[in-house]
Amino acid sequence: MKKTELLDLKELLEKQLKDLQSDLARNLAQPMSTPALADINDQASFETERSFEIRIKDRERKLIGKVQEALKKISDGTYGICVSCGESIGVKRLQARPVTDLCINCKSEMEAEERREESFEKSQGSSPIAH
Repeated sequence: MKKTELLDLKELLEKQLKDLQSDLARNLAQPMSTPALADINDQASFETERSFEIRIKDRERKLIGKVQEALKKISDGTYGICVSCGESIGVKRLQARPVTDLCINCKSEMEAEERREESFEKSQGSSPIAH
C-alpha cells in the first residue's frame, strides 16, 4: 500500500471516529425519558423505537472500538494485514471498509461457513428427533 493511500485511510478513520464520538456524546446528553402513553399501541411503538435506538447505539459503540483498533494498527504498522491468512488486504477493500481485518478471500470463506452452519442448523431443527 502506498504511503498516500495509508494517510488517506487514516484521515478517513479519524474523521469517522470523531463523527461517531460526537454522535454518541450528543445522544448521551439527551435523557431517555419514558412519556406517559395511555394507549397500549403507542407504548408498544415507543418501546420498539427505543429498542431500535439502543441497537443502533450499540453498533456505533462497537464501530468506535473497531475504528480505534484500525488506527492503532496504522500506528504499529500492522494495518491492512489479514488476521486470518496474514496476506495484504486490498486497498479497494480497505477504502470500502476501512475497519476490516480480513481479506476478501478469508471474509468470503467465513461467510460461506456461516451459511453452511445456518443451513445445517435449519435442517437439524426441522427434522424429527429419534428417541
